[in-house]
Amino acid sequence: MTEQAVLPEAGRRPGRALNVALWIAQVLLAGVFAMVGYLKLTIPVEQLAKVVPDMPVFMVRFIGISELLGAAGVLLPWLTRIRPALTSLAAGALAVVMVLAVGFHISRGEVTAIGAPILLGALAAFVAWGRSRES
Repeated sequence: MTEQAVLPEAGRRPGRALNVALWIAQVLLAGVFAMVGYLKLTIPVEQLAKVVPDMPVFMVRFIGISELLGAAGVLLPWLTRIRPALTSLAAGALAVVMVLAVGFHISRGEVTAIGAPILLGALAAFVAWGRSRES
């Protein structure tokens, strides 16, 4: 007699392995975006102008604030259980931002710089998908 594979029902909580993978992805995303956002907010203007010469400083600072908020949004709602659906929304927003970052780098001819945004976007899309199943 053969056993049949049991398919998960729609809306059912994911298994332990998926939950652990989602937590790892969330912590990685939060860490990376918090670090990069912090740097964009604290690097002196003179150094910032050398790193991104054709982007206004206020835009880089705005992106830094957005990245810090994204880092908090991808982790805190699920961790505190206060409006956990916001985690999937924050992760989805980060995925969209990473798609835009890929386009930005391609438009500047920086094709070698698209690896990180693609990886982060994929992680963010994974978190958005996985956490939307539970909320």
